[in-house]
Amino acid sequence: MARDTDPLVGFHFQLDLGGVVAGYFTEISGLGSENEVVEHKVVEGGKQKVQKIPGRLKWGDITLKRGITAMMDIWTWRKQVEDGLVDTARTNGSIIMLDQELTPVAQWDFENAWPSKVSGPQVQSDSNNYGVEEMTIVHEYIVRVQ
Repeated sequence: MARDTDPLVGFHFQLDLGGVVAGYFTEISGLGSENEVVEHKVVEGGKQKVQKIPGRLKWGDITLKRGITAMMDIWTWRKQVEDGLVDTARTNGSIIMLDQELTPVAQWDFENAWPSKVSGPQVQSDSNNYGVEEMTIVHEYIVRVQ
């Protein structure tokens, strides 16, 4: 059987927050949504049955990881929230997946996002691993547009 396209290789992502923060990340998770499931017990034709109905819609938190650099952008954004300026920190943005030639191949847009967590690297003097910083973004809507 022939295939139309090869699967996309996810190894390079760009974060665009309308100019507030723009960076490149090597690992991203949480792009999606889910519904809670409400079970409704009914009797039809003398038989008990459980109907499963979509409940509340929930958006996953987006977690991004990258090697630590001299850039302070995500820490500055997080500081707004720490200082109680959540309304100022809220922004719309996009996560853009890039291929090996740095051409955009997929994009997710999200709304009303703010950083709920930022953490620095776990350092060890006898390790050769590079430092990784991590950010968690919460939001109120996400959609894949490309």
